[in-house]
Order: sequence, then C-alpha cells, then structure tokens
Amino acid sequence: MSPFLWILVLLIFALITRKIRRQKRLLFISLILLYFFSNSFIVMETIRLWEVPVTKTGDIENRYDVGIVLGGGMISYDEEKDRRTYRNNIDRLLQAIELYKRGHIEKLMLSGGSGNIVFRDMLESSMLKEFLVNIGIPEQDIIIDSLSENTYENAVFSAELLKREYPEGKFLLITSAIHMPRAAACFEKQGISTEPYSTNAYAGPRRYHFAHLFVPSIINFVLWDRLIHESLGYVAYWTMGYI
Repeated sequence: MSPFLWILVLLIFALITRKIRRQKRLLFISLILLYFFSNSFIVMETIRLWEVPVTKTGDIENRYDVGIVLGGGMISYDEEKDRRTYRNNIDRLLQAIELYKRGHIEKLMLSGGSGNIVFRDMLESSMLKEFLVNIGIPEQDIIIDSLSENTYENAVFSAELLKREYPEGKFLLITSAIHMPRAAACFEKQGISTEPYSTNAYAGPRRYHFAHLFVPSIINFVLWDRLIHESLGYVAYWTMGYI
C-alpha cells in the first residue's frame, strides 16, 4: 500500500502503453501524485489529524501504578559485535524512564516479544529489561510481557496481568503518537482504561516557510507509508473485532 509503489506502477504502464494520449495522462497523474506525496506540508497536516497529541510534561499531575511501554522497533542485538542497537522508537522507553524518575509511575511494564519471523529468540522486552537494570532501575519495578508479537497481543497479555495484579490500578499507555489510536482502542477493548502519553510525534508545530510548503522531500514517502500502515491496521483490527 505504498504511494511510491502506486506511482511506479503508473510509470510502468505509461512506458508500455502504445497510446500516446493514455501515456501522457498516466505521466501527468504520476507527476501530480509524486508532488502530492512528497509535499511536507500535506503529509504533516494529514498526520496531525491522526496522531494523539503529545502531553506536556507539566500537565502530568497524577501518579500511575504502571506505565505500559509498547514494544516495536526499539532494540535489537548484533551478535557479531556483541552489543545492543537502539532504534527510532526508543523514545517511548526514554520518556517512560523520565516519568518513572520523576515519580509519576511506580512500575514500568515492557510489552513486546520477538515480532520477527526470523529471529524468534530476540525478545524485545527481555532485552529492554536488561538495559533498565544495567542503568540502575530496580528489577522489582520492571514488569515484562515477552509473549506479544503485535498490538492486539500487547493488549491481551498485558490486560491479563494487570487485571490480576492491579485490579484498581491507574495506567499510563506510552507509545508513539501515530500508533496511539490503535493501541488505546485495543486496551479499551480488553477492559483496561488507560491515559495516553504519546511519544515521538511526527507532526510538530506548524511551519509556513517556503521549503516546507512547496519543496518536495523523498522522506515524506516514508511518513505516508507509516500513516497508511496505522490507518489500515486500525480498520483491519476493527473488522476482526480487536477494537
């Protein structure tokens, strides 16, 4: 469902068609789509409609029993060099650590198993727990779910544990702003009421300078891919009764 693939297909049809009029039409549509999906202002405003806004640090007044950090692309292990590698979504964990250190959350829950068809033994939550212990966070303050491999399972396995251990608990859900709508809906479906704490949002303050408004950027195709992935994932989960 990548816009880049749509444009590529149109260009291929334009190359193989023998009708000049159709060829010109396909090339024109391709150029329009290329500019549309590479425009920074358009993608940011569209993402802004989807993302759950980031909470100001000063607005966090409550104390939560558990901060639920959802896994997904935060850490991997390089066997050759014997070291962990931290990736884009690590912002979720860093924000959770700060909230823990400030006393807003009592326990950190890491939810995420392998999620990889090849590296089945690379359990993200277990690796993250090791990292947290290494930087001085007490092991008794870390809860892990290493079974879940997608957002639905994050909610199912976490809910099972939270209902048993914290029946009257207050929970803060910590994940990326673009992932939050689907994640929060999954937890709600499982009977777990959470407050959202969005991280690594793509849509920041609105900008109106020339480059942002008019100059194309190839990185915007990546942003469209992520937005389409999340929105279609939400629809799929709704269809399957997960939310």
